[in-house]
Amino acid sequence: MTGSSRKGHTFLDEGSVHGRRFGKLKKDEFDGYNSDNHPRKNSPIKTTDAPHLDPQMASDNSPYDASLSPLSKSPWHVNEEASSSEEALVGSLVREEGHIYSLAATKDLLYTGSDSKNIRVWKNQKEFAGFKSNSGLVKAIVIAGEKILTGHQDGRIRVWRVSNKNEQTYRRAATLPTLRNYIKCSMKPSNYVEVRRHRNVLWIKHYDAISCLSLTEDLSLIYSASWDKTFKVWRASNYKCLESVTAHDDAVNALVVGFDGLVFTGSADGTVKIWRREMQGKGTKHFFSQTLLKQECAVTALTLNSDGTFLYAGSSDGLVNYWVRETNLEHCGILRGHKLAVLCLVAAGSLVFSGSADMAICVWKRSITNEHVCMSVLSGHTGPVKCLAAEKDLDVMLHERKWILYSGSLDKSVKVWKVKENAPPGQQTHQQAPRLSVSSGEFPRVSSLRKMGSRRY
Repeated sequence: MTGSSRKGHTFLDEGSVHGRRFGKLKKDEFDGYNSDNHPRKNSPIKTTDAPHLDPQMASDNSPYDASLSPLSKSPWHVNEEASSSEEALVGSLVREEGHIYSLAATKDLLYTGSDSKNIRVWKNQKEFAGFKSNSGLVKAIVIAGEKILTGHQDGRIRVWRVSNKNEQTYRRAATLPTLRNYIKCSMKPSNYVEVRRHRNVLWIKHYDAISCLSLTEDLSLIYSASWDKTFKVWRASNYKCLESVTAHDDAVNALVVGFDGLVFTGSADGTVKIWRREMQGKGTKHFFSQTLLKQECAVTALTLNSDGTFLYAGSSDGLVNYWVRETNLEHCGILRGHKLAVLCLVAAGSLVFSGSADMAICVWKRSITNEHVCMSVLSGHTGPVKCLAAEKDLDVMLHERKWILYSGSLDKSVKVWKVKENAPPGQQTHQQAPRLSVSSGEFPRVSSLRKMGSRRY
């Protein structure tokens, strides 16, 4: 399958068998659970199993009202055992305003996005600032130098900047597509594409929710992936949309920008694809390269390690596939650690973290022989783990490698963990809270898990 761009760009019918429009979430529902949970049989690829899991059950520039913060009702709770444990829950914040859908961390700041349309900023585990969008659940957050980019349910990207006068004040710098670009593009009938019968839209605009955002290493290009089956490329300097590629037969759930001009996409159609970027004049052109994975279960998450040598893909069946660059992206194995869909992945050093609808986080350690072992299972969330972010812990001894892991959940909480890279395997860390014992043959029947059948994440 090849992607088309600009001229002749036609969207497939959005009314696919798996593609329902994103509706308003009910109180106990979460976004995109898929009930298919069938492990692969007779797989020739080596697999790594984790230990048995035992999880717990306005306007864009409107002023930020700190009085509405849940901080006063639910402060950060410091774990007294944190200093004596190799891996420990450091803090937890329960948010009463909505499910946590996105996280981004940089230096000492943490950005969190939820279905309340608020983006909150935390510093040293305390509320520091915040800003609000007038529409659109916050599905993705990425940091591009001095700019913060957010992707929303309404199909738009918003760009924010910190005020020069006050570091706690954030202003909206742009909304993509920009009004100027939108008006200029709308003048030509050829710029409209058919997305369904009797409905045409401009090719520069996502007509469905944005699922993720990614950046090139030099921060010159912005990538946005969407449930409308496309990904789009934007120039960071002037926010102009350069290209739109119809990448999959169903929602694009994940996208990462890799090495050597390669872009990786994962979709609800069960495939992971590679696209090759070429610069043509002032624009870009992406060509389909190959399909890395083709399966029945939806691909839900992608991540690359920092040097781009390992690619990981999480699926709705609870498995994580991985490929190695040095062997020409050969499929090297499967990590089996979750009972339900993998919703998020993040790589940090030689560690890989996977968050799941089973409410647990698996910590995987990669060896020099490319083998993976599950070092521990972090449990404490009482809802699906929807997003992860990791930062290097600078408060450590010389030659020691420790990571600060942030996890956002549909239980409306953000948790902070400290994970030592060289900790011995086999630990299981959890918050002391009521838990439900789960046998190998059953799982707690939460109403939201049973209702949702979407492959979109």
